Amino acid sequence: MTRILRIATRKSPLALWQSEHVAAALRAAHPDLQVELVPMSTRGDEVLDRSLAAIGGKGLFLKELELAMQRGDADCAVHSLKDVPMELEPGFALPAILARADYADAFISNTHDGIQSLPEGAVVGTSSLRRQAQLRALRPDLRLRDLRGNVNTRLAKLDAGDYDAIVLACAGLQRLGFEARIRRRLVAPDWLPAPAQGAVAVECRDDDPATTSLFAALDHAETRRCVEAERAMNRALHGSCHVPVAALATLDGTGLRLDGLVGSAADGRLVRAGAQGDAPDALGRQVAAQLLEQGAGDLLGL
Repeated sequence: MTRILRIATRKSPLALWQSEHVAAALRAAHPDLQVELVPMSTRGDEVLDRSLAAIGGKGLFLKELELAMQRGDADCAVHSLKDVPMELEPGFALPAILARADYADAFISNTHDGIQSLPEGAVVGTSSLRRQAQLRALRPDLRLRDLRGNVNTRLAKLDAGDYDAIVLACAGLQRLGFEARIRRRLVAPDWLPAPAQGAVAVECRDDDPATTSLFAALDHAETRRCVEAERAMNRALHGSCHVPVAALATLDGTGLRLDGLVGSAADGRLVRAGAQGDAPDALGRQVAAQLLEQGAGDLLGL
């Protein structure tokens, strides 16, 4: 008998793309499996007149999807991993983290080539405190304004002249066919992304092994190691979208390299640290400790 797997997803174009990407991978791994999307609206999508930090954080993108799984209306949910809180709600697990796409942030402008080429006092749109802190460090003169909504909405606001430039994630632009809008990739080590940026994760109930087992073929071990280190650092700093925390882990022949940053969106102060290691959790805690030793606690209000 053909099994039907229902994926809870937000209704935004990017969320639907990510969920269909997971669905296609599942169908390839399990030809007898029928996969359906269950689009839903979340509070994070509905409240657009305030920053995420002001209304409760990125976890607002998950709650309705988790309730759907608990009710039995869906079997799993697909998320941008950077939106997933460091500690999952009890009863849930992440059985698959797919291969990471481009981790970088994108500078987007119709008239300027990069941050340094913006005129004095230019208006830049982003609601991310992490991005705001790094922008302030580079250009204290810029006027930073909140920018909410899906990718299409944010690009439309730029095109309407509301901003001189905006900063978005490269991965989302590439997935939706907007790669040509990227004027410059903002890359490490000078600019760091959100922990787990570019990675897509699947969330399931942890008491449903029949469902979680379906995702074993989709889990990407190298990506999981990297994002676990980044999330471990963020967890040790009690990080969320309320505070400007950035991290990037990479793998090479010598093991994991993790670079972390904590900043101030108010004045652009930045604290940086980095280390190498083999165990993701230990490496994340090590870099977090280094950041705290350098004064990150003051910026985080710890």
